[in-house]
Amino acid sequence: MLAATALIIVQGVLLSSAIRPEFIPSTQPLSGFPTALGQWNLQEEGLVDADTQRILNADDVLNRLYTDGSTSVNLFVAAFRSQRNGKAPHSPKNCLPGSGWAPVRSDEYNVAMGAGSSITVNRYVVAYGETQSLVMYWYQSRDRAVASEYKAKFWVVADAMRLNRTDTALIRVIVPIVDRDDEAATKTAVRFVQTFFPALRAHLPT
Repeated sequence: MLAATALIIVQGVLLSSAIRPEFIPSTQPLSGFPTALGQWNLQEEGLVDADTQRILNADDVLNRLYTDGSTSVNLFVAAFRSQRNGKAPHSPKNCLPGSGWAPVRSDEYNVAMGAGSSITVNRYVVAYGETQSLVMYWYQSRDRAVASEYKAKFWVVADAMRLNRTDTALIRVIVPIVDRDDEAATKTAVRFVQTFFPALRAHLPT
């Protein structure tokens, strides 16, 4: 009886959140994201073609190359104001192999953010022939950075029930791996994430 009662309550909450108008938070356009981030400066503004945009189905996209003078790093952000109409981030683990990149290994990695805080991201090594790249990515919803796709979906449901909102963003960083030294690429990615993360938070809803 308790389980049946709990199920009825959950169904009622889900139905209520589905029929009431969703809260869509205001956001700053990603086009206004800083071109200078500490020692990192904009190298190239990447384009997202119409076919890719249609597949992504994101409300706003940022695709840029930044450089510190010695290394170029790609920053990609796909922001979704709502996921109620079939919109959802596409995992790089699905998209990159479709572009010809073969997965080599993957794990989760903690990035220290200062003041004793950290975020957990996915660390993913991919190869295209002899070329290798290190990919870091995560899902950012409000003040929450989540690596796991399953946990991200859980929090979407939780936020829809509690806050009547489903906005999120996929954040992806790609660093070329030189001489098979993926630890050096990891250190570069971490340094870049630590630098741009405060500006990213300012451009996404809290």
